[in-house]
Amino acid sequence: MIEFTDDINLLRVKINGLVKSIYHCISRIVGGKWYLDNRAKEFLRRQIGRVSTFCGVEVLTYCIMSNHFHLLIRIPTYIAVSDEQLLKRFSGFHGERDVRVSMLAAALKEDGPYGKAWRGRLLARMGDVSIFMKELKQRFSIWYNRSHGRFGTLWAERFRSMLVEGRPFALLTVAAYIDLNPVRANLCRDPKDYRFCGYAEGIGGSERARRGIQMLSFGSDWESARESYRMAIFGKGSRPRHSGQPYIDPQKAEAVLENRGKLSFPELLRCRVRYFSDGAVLGSNEFVQEQFEAFRVYLGEHRKSGPRRMRGGDWGGLTVLRDLRKDVIS
Repeated sequence: MIEFTDDINLLRVKINGLVKSIYHCISRIVGGKWYLDNRAKEFLRRQIGRVSTFCGVEVLTYCIMSNHFHLLIRIPTYIAVSDEQLLKRFSGFHGERDVRVSMLAAALKEDGPYGKAWRGRLLARMGDVSIFMKELKQRFSIWYNRSHGRFGTLWAERFRSMLVEGRPFALLTVAAYIDLNPVRANLCRDPKDYRFCGYAEGIGGSERARRGIQMLSFGSDWESARESYRMAIFGKGSRPRHSGQPYIDPQKAEAVLENRGKLSFPELLRCRVRYFSDGAVLGSNEFVQEQFEAFRVYLGEHRKSGPRRMRGGDWGGLTVLRDLRKDVIS
């Protein structure tokens, strides 16, 4: 399905749970305020792990900045959840000492109407990108408002999302763009030195973060996955020991484009590129056309084809669903 919001830039393409799907999700703090200090970032990082486990969502990588966060997540195809797994997810979400855990255990054991109703309500909260983001943001908002004595809306919008093709090149490109956020913000020269992103967490030894990076490159082990991902971040000519390149000045990037020049692939990933937030669908020509055919009823009769070329450089054959004509790089 395609979801529309009051903001015409918030176009979301969502696939039903019978097909494995991958999304780049973004959410921003209201008014662009820098509310996310290190304590808040750490709490949000932990909640990403808890909520994703509860919802059955796989986090490939993420990055938490001071006024927004990025997630690259995979929604698996529907898998039956046993009572034992359901109880484990529920206790991990709320904490083993929560009284609701013992209540759920008793209800599931009796296997009566009450237990079946509770089971149905919990399963309805799993395996859906919209519900996952809602659970995560609500949970964080409650904690943040209580901790800071504030009330009201914390997030500027529902969330932005882009459907991403599951092929390695598309995945690695979007993931590298996400993990390079602190480099673009001039907070570091290498994302491994920024503790609130998936790449740094994986380098630091987190098994969960390493599994996400391994899924990105389809590597059989952590070492090969780390090497291929670092190559995606810093370009084919780099070596793992290099510290990378600093953020590309947007004025320099615009000057290159105005002169009909092209930026290299590593340079493109170090720019703020709207395709990764507003492109709706990203992948090969075939993938974008497939989504266009599936959802063309929502896109208007005048539209004859789906894929739109990504401008600004050589994107390795990647295309998007939405044609962004202005301010592609900022």
